[in-house]
Amino acid sequence: MKLFSKKKMPEYELLLSEIEKTKLAMETAYCNFENALEPELIDSYIYELNAAQERYRYLIRRAKYLDGELTTSS
Repeated sequence: MKLFSKKKMPEYELLLSEIEKTKLAMETAYCNFENALEPELIDSYIYELNAAQERYRYLIRRAKYLDGELTTSS
């Protein structure tokens, strides 16, 4: 994948930053889930992890779309 090798646009740079933040949010939610003892907290961390994963999938799709735009406009 040539996601990082294209000439960067401001939106693309922001998108890459959001992807990194979302990866960190997924890691944090997973660590919290692993250490949770209360059923309510476990449910909460599952919800957080699922939400972060969905956001990550969206951001990756958006990055691939922009990567295609950069390829065709270069």
